[in-house]
Amino acid sequence: MLAATGDAKYADVIERALYNGINSGMSLDGTLYCYRNPLSFDPSGGDQIRNPWYDTTCCPPNLERIFASLPGYFYSTSKDGLYLHLYDNSQLDWHLDDGTGLKVEQKTNYPWDGMVEISVTPAKSTEFTFYLRIPEWCNSAQVAVNGKSVSGVTPGQYLAVRRRWSPADAIHLKFGMAPQVIEANRRVVDDYGRVAVQRGPLVYCLEQLDQPQGVSLYDVSLDARKDSSATFQEEFEKELLGGIVVLKHTGFSVEKFGSDSKLYHQYTPSVRKARQVELKFIPYYAWANRTATPMQVWTPIFRA
Repeated sequence: MLAATGDAKYADVIERALYNGINSGMSLDGTLYCYRNPLSFDPSGGDQIRNPWYDTTCCPPNLERIFASLPGYFYSTSKDGLYLHLYDNSQLDWHLDDGTGLKVEQKTNYPWDGMVEISVTPAKSTEFTFYLRIPEWCNSAQVAVNGKSVSGVTPGQYLAVRRRWSPADAIHLKFGMAPQVIEANRRVVDDYGRVAVQRGPLVYCLEQLDQPQGVSLYDVSLDARKDSSATFQEEFEKELLGGIVVLKHTGFSVEKFGSDSKLYHQYTPSVRKARQVELKFIPYYAWANRTATPMQVWTPIFRA
């Protein structure tokens, strides 16, 4: 669909799938595979989410084929220029539609930060359009060519930069990476009253073992009453799960009622007592890489 239409929304889907659904399939050490991507998990029933082998093994090799195909996902050419779909450290050695040789190099720490430096080196000075994908999730983005700001930046679209490009031209992008609190369509009843957390292209989740001692994942809620992006604390932990940016946010742990042990009980309008706690989120792709522990992506919103 991306190749047929050139619509950036399909590249957004590719990016979300790669960083979250696909990347979470393989364990970080490359020895275990997760055949499904649940958005919540409870290991108490004995379910083993990651396994070294399956009786049916069609998906693990498909995952490896996707990784092997990644170089072909980054760029496309058209009659009038070059499309950049994905951001990561990479080098392109290709040619334009008219045969002019072109080298492009990206240097970045994406997705942990939003700075991307791109060097553009055509074999000779030539005019063409460089289409830069501005991710749909990005609320603020800045683009400059050779230090001069480029206007017309719109999230969810390609920014068309047409000029005569010369060797040593440089593009600098800066994507706003403030964490976002996401809600589902209200018709998705399983997610009603719950929110997910996203930073850049990465979806985040809560794992039980990262929360304060004695706090059950099933009793927590996120305090979304304030400007949620401003109240997240971001911290890069290089020794955790291969090096990740963790997010911390104020939440609440609600006390249990005595009747919580029953499957059904009479509704009472009483307000439960809640104590403030600090919730710690990790990228979803890194879950289930330490020990069997409850996990959830969609977290209830605290209601006073």
